[in-house]
Amino acid sequence: MQIAKNSAVTINYEMYNAEGVQIDKTEEPIAYLHGGYDNILPLVEEALHGKSVGDTVEVTMSPEDAFGEFEPELVRDEDKDVFPPEVEIGMMFEADDPVSGDVILFRVTEINDDSVTVDGNHPFAGMTIRFVASVVEVRDATSEELSHGHVHGAHGHHH
Repeated sequence: MQIAKNSAVTINYEMYNAEGVQIDKTEEPIAYLHGGYDNILPLVEEALHGKSVGDTVEVTMSPEDAFGEFEPELVRDEDKDVFPPEVEIGMMFEADDPVSGDVILFRVTEINDDSVTVDGNHPFAGMTIRFVASVVEVRDATSEELSHGHVHGAHGHHH
């Protein structure tokens, strides 16, 4: 079966930075709903369209096609006393964006005596990414998956 709109697709992937260093990979296969449901990066979805089990695709994406440009204004120094005492580098915190009202996920990147540096950029923001994926499974999505806009089950979303 070929990947087409409304297919439930399971892949393994590896991601590399511009220097060829691996920056991420699947430990277990991931599943997504194919066909414009925003479950996967658009250029990766486009490359996978029409592929079958066993096929491999490789896509190199600029930052704007991958995880966005790095935005320096999303790096902030905050007073340490607004964080829990057990704050550690790598912890994630949500905060409201005062301009847009959106919730932004911030990652703690540095801790000093009286301040904590947080970064709202995706960890791969600003990077050119090479994405290599192999197709593990392709099946028709269920009507429930289509109505929810994502894959359910073993490697997809669980309710």
